[in-house]
Amino acid sequence: MSAYDYVIAGGGTAACVSAMRLVKEHGARVLILERGPAKTARLMRMPAGYMKYLARDDFLEMHQTAAQPRLGGRAPIVPQAKALGGGSAVNAMVYMRGQREDYDGWDAHLEGGSGWAYEDLLPHFRALERNTKFNDRYHGIDGGLLVSDPGALCDTTQDYLLTAQGMGIPLNPDFNGARQAGVGVMQHTMGVRNGRMERCDAVTAFIADLLNDRRLTIVTGAQVDRVLFEGERAVGLSYRVGGQAKTVHATREVLLAAGTYNTAKLMMLSGLGPADHLREHGIDVRADLPGLGSSLQDHHEVPVIATTKGPSGYFGQDKGWPMVRNGLQYLLFASGPVTTTGIESCLFYDPDGGERPTIQLYCAPIVYLDRDVSSAKPSHGVTLTSCLLRPKARGSVRLRSGDPDAMPLVDSNFFGHPDDLRLTVASLRFARQVLASRPLSDRIRDELLPGRDVTDDAGLEAFCGKTVKTNYHPVGSAPMGPDGDPRAVLDASLRVRGVEGLRVIDCSAMPMIPSGNTNAPVMALASRAVDLIAGDTQARGAAA
Repeated sequence: MSAYDYVIAGGGTAACVSAMRLVKEHGARVLILERGPAKTARLMRMPAGYMKYLARDDFLEMHQTAAQPRLGGRAPIVPQAKALGGGSAVNAMVYMRGQREDYDGWDAHLEGGSGWAYEDLLPHFRALERNTKFNDRYHGIDGGLLVSDPGALCDTTQDYLLTAQGMGIPLNPDFNGARQAGVGVMQHTMGVRNGRMERCDAVTAFIADLLNDRRLTIVTGAQVDRVLFEGERAVGLSYRVGGQAKTVHATREVLLAAGTYNTAKLMMLSGLGPADHLREHGIDVRADLPGLGSSLQDHHEVPVIATTKGPSGYFGQDKGWPMVRNGLQYLLFASGPVTTTGIESCLFYDPDGGERPTIQLYCAPIVYLDRDVSSAKPSHGVTLTSCLLRPKARGSVRLRSGDPDAMPLVDSNFFGHPDDLRLTVASLRFARQVLASRPLSDRIRDELLPGRDVTDDAGLEAFCGKTVKTNYHPVGSAPMGPDGDPRAVLDASLRVRGVEGLRVIDCSAMPMIPSGNTNAPVMALASRAVDLIAGDTQARGAAA
């Protein structure tokens, strides 16, 4: 079948959700073009398996960001998924929706009644989810996405939960329920399949049962180079497979879901974006969209790291005899350390004392460091990492050149707003209080980083510049916005302004970053995109 109603650039989470609904509910013919492979390693199916691939480029594209003067010239690496299923196939599987205020803020930004408020999106979250623990107003049990608690909790995690409660932080059994504030266990996109706890990525959850359906076609190893236009209407995509150039046409719409960096890059290569920037690279301007690539947002984090007095957490559990033992326990009994991602708990709070959290404080039961941050060796310990939920700084995505093979130029602009650094420093001090409180303090030997001698704001700010890293949640390179806003690349229906037949359905479209991990929010966004697409199709049919 060579004729398609919709062609989708990118095969990540958003593409899988939208393709599933377009095919199953609307009988559409859909083509997905994904640059990565159709499958990741078998080890990635195991909840703990992703850790083996964190620093490898098998299924990740490593973006070298622009050097940051305020980070001492550092240029942090920001990886993005490169496989069918996108981030859901390679991430740490945390299922976190964010806060009600996030989506109500989107709606207010779009001048109200846009359909993007929390109550508008809640039905999408519920419909996609098959939760193994909750079945209530906030959670569903009939969707394709398995959501559950980790299969195991380690000793450090349990001490962290008790310590936070002792400090007055309430236990929150459901971060995706009535409130986010508190401490608790994070739910993950995993569940029991064939008797074992496994990752539930977007392919497994949404399109696995459509792989033999003639209405859905998936081409992997496909590098999309540009959007094709006839006049002002997008009609298809130009792409390459194995070095061979190809084109494909859509009878209804072209949908972009290539990820926050590459969706913006693809649009710019196609003549959409800031006019002066496009002309610099010899690209004819089809639509001057000054806001494209100008509102990049990403969660970033800074750690406080301590060693422990004895064996604790998961250090060493992936090597030698412990690895063999844990593997056998997983295969024979579907239990043990392999059934968890290792990052099992966190707490949400505001260092300024407000009711709405501004920090997500993860507990990693190991000495956890990026290779470009410190030469300290991994060991038994604990890492409390402060993730800023709503950074005020805005970064950018630009073209390096007009060459489709060149990676985009990403400027994350971490700490580009003084409040971002202030809140992070305040959270480092709070993390130290957690480490100094019982029962967690009973197992702590010494603070490794920043180090007990670093106490003043200047020292902590310098430490932030040396160690800040992405939490892997870039959004907002092609944001929705109201009519008349020059920064608005999309309208409230996700349609690209200035052209027809082109829509963005991934994290690029988010006007403000959600207060939590972004895989769950992009599922809801992509699901609602299908409602918008179907509504426009019906309207056109009625008009005709």
